[in-house]
Amino acid sequence: MFRLLAAENGFVHVCGHRGNSIASPENTLAALTSTAKAGGTSAEIDVMLTSDGELVLMHDDVLDRTTDGTGLVSNARLADIARLDAGSWFGAEFAGERVPTLAEALDHARRIGLGLVVEVKEAWNLDGVVDRLADLIASNGFNERAILISFDHAFLKSLKERLAGIRTEGIVHARHADIGGVARAAELDSVSIEHLMFRPEDGEALHADGVAVRLHLQRPAYYARYADAGVDLLAGPRQWIAGGVVDTVSGDDVAFLRDLAGDRAPA
Repeated sequence: MFRLLAAENGFVHVCGHRGNSIASPENTLAALTSTAKAGGTSAEIDVMLTSDGELVLMHDDVLDRTTDGTGLVSNARLADIARLDAGSWFGAEFAGERVPTLAEALDHARRIGLGLVVEVKEAWNLDGVVDRLADLIASNGFNERAILISFDHAFLKSLKERLAGIRTEGIVHARHADIGGVARAAELDSVSIEHLMFRPEDGEALHADGVAVRLHLQRPAYYARYADAGVDLLAGPRQWIAGGVVDTVSGDDVAFLRDLAGDRAPA
């Protein structure tokens, strides 16, 4: 069971953003494998819906940036997407890496011991997303291995009504006056908060309601620029992790995050 709260796990999750995307092509099985090898325990991935109703790992609504294909994901059949190269754009050593389906990602995550944080990027056919998720809950144990996340909190709330046992995480890029109220209104199980928008009292408020906290950080180079100017932006995250107000740290560089988590990282 992929559990969200550090108090239940005994460790802070280290989560690769789109997999360990600093070292591997995002949203591929290679990125999930890289996450686990670097010491991660979960991976945030993105999904879009194909024209024939399959959920595939893809951040953009077009194929152009991360594959050798072109056009909208929603206009392409799964069979067409399955033939694309999703690795060469990142590096020659990843040539031939394919776009996986969410079902394939779930199976792979189960084999290598990762939890999945699945962000719905699909915006056009949400009913199709719900239908496919219902199948995956029944056949692939989605609820035991994954949590569903989105910027659209109203959509997440509707999922609680339509999909039994689904867990949800709302993404926020701003600091809310009542973050606990936000979580309660959408019936969220977790909240993802950008590093500079987080305050420890917000984490405490969420934990009081049993809501988990994922703290999202930038790549190491971002913090290095501030360190060169004499500012340690990572002092706060270290304190919050040690103080138990953060349950997951996420970002593109899993090894960096694992080092940041220190003694709270998984054994």
